[in-house]
Amino acid sequence: MNFELNIDTHGAGLYEFTHSVQSKLREADVQGGLLTLFVRHTSCSLLIQENADPEVQTDLQNFFHRLVPPTTDPSMSYLTHIYEGPDDMPAHIKAAMMPVSISIPIVSGALALGTWQGIYLFEHRNASHRRRVAAHVGG
Repeated sequence: MNFELNIDTHGAGLYEFTHSVQSKLREADVQGGLLTLFVRHTSCSLLIQENADPEVQTDLQNFFHRLVPPTTDPSMSYLTHIYEGPDDMPAHIKAAMMPVSISIPIVSGALALGTWQGIYLFEHRNASHRRRVAAHVGG
């Protein structure tokens, strides 16, 4: 089974889409297998992360912003890919550091996530985007 999800972002941050994935699996009556998700862009990432305390998402975003600041920061003056704005090349670096695909077992019709785990798209750009995530369920 294959499907695609569209995730609208409104600037840098983490966007949980666990429920969208679960809905698609329920609609298709998927009972078992391995779900693979792959984001089809070069300036965002996929993460499985805590979904109980929103401070976790804020801290992750702040950490990666400090680790890889925009090209307007003097420490990033060595970057040459600056044509699409000061957040573009740093977004590519962040996407190279974090996963762009993840796999999750499906057991008895449910994602085998832990109690506090959710599936997130980590948007690294400041502008709004429509991100496409390809999904495949294998047996």
